[in-house]
Amino acid sequence: MPETEKKKLFSAVQPSGAVTVGNYIGAIKNFAALQGEYDCIYAVADLHAITVRQEPAALRRNTLELMALFLACGIDPQKCILFVQSHVPAHCELTWVLNTVTYPGELSRMTQFKDKSAKHADNVNMGLMDYPVLMVADILLYQAALVPVGADQKQHLELTRDLAVRFNNRYGETFTVPDAYIPSGSGAKIMSLADPTRKMSKSDENPNAYITMSDDRDTIIRKCKRAVTDSGSEVRVSEEKPGISNLIAIYGAFTGKTAAETEREFEGKGYGDFKIAVGEAVADALAPVQAEKARLLKDKAYLNEIMRQGAENAARLARRTLSKVYRKVGFYRGE
Repeated sequence: MPETEKKKLFSAVQPSGAVTVGNYIGAIKNFAALQGEYDCIYAVADLHAITVRQEPAALRRNTLELMALFLACGIDPQKCILFVQSHVPAHCELTWVLNTVTYPGELSRMTQFKDKSAKHADNVNMGLMDYPVLMVADILLYQAALVPVGADQKQHLELTRDLAVRFNNRYGETFTVPDAYIPSGSGAKIMSLADPTRKMSKSDENPNAYITMSDDRDTIIRKCKRAVTDSGSEVRVSEEKPGISNLIAIYGAFTGKTAAETEREFEGKGYGDFKIAVGEAVADALAPVQAEKARLLKDKAYLNEIMRQGAENAARLARRTLSKVYRKVGFYRGE
């Protein structure tokens, strides 16, 4: 009896600087766990990164570092497809075709377009408006059935589904219409250490608001000590305690303990003891990842080979979809 075909799952991360533990907990940590259950396709989304100004040398360095981080976190290129987005031209080619079934109003309503336009008012470019269509192309190229999404990405997945259905209705069945994959478990959304009502972000002006995957042990513990907490001293999850609830989520993500287990562990202890414990748990968990990433970065030839093989495998799948799209829209291919 033939083995049931696994569903395809696609996700990508931009190489636009430091990766926070929020990115790690909400996305990258799960990537390795999903490899056995799905046919996973993971990308370093460098095309998306240039919608805001990047220093070219830094972008190249960040791309290599993110690839090394993926591998250090347990992503296995023998079990999934791992590649750099710009190494597969089909992403840009499909974006152009999808632009012809996308309406300007849909893109101007995108929350991230509005936010980034306000933040980068001196560089409101067409790439910034059009990058959701590139994101759609990323997903549809690989006929992905599932896309891991956080709350801030749901709007993009809705656009993906809309454009897939619109294209299919106009030209015939072509694309898989993807569903959201919502990560379960502790820490799916990690909030700022300085303002627990906002998501943790590397773009925060306060460096104490986030922990990066490259922070050293002392820095991690210091940031956790400085984390904003709430009135009282009881370590428990509560809507009235967003700061301590966020720290409990972080602690659970790095120790595997449930919120109830954490509450019992720190019963009768104050915030000070708990903050130190959170910092130590994060630092202990990140130490082997940081060491492996550093080792990989010393072997650039190996990383280049991983990227080359990943791009070949991704391009093979992407070309299959793009050829179908070109045929459906009427491009003459010389047959």
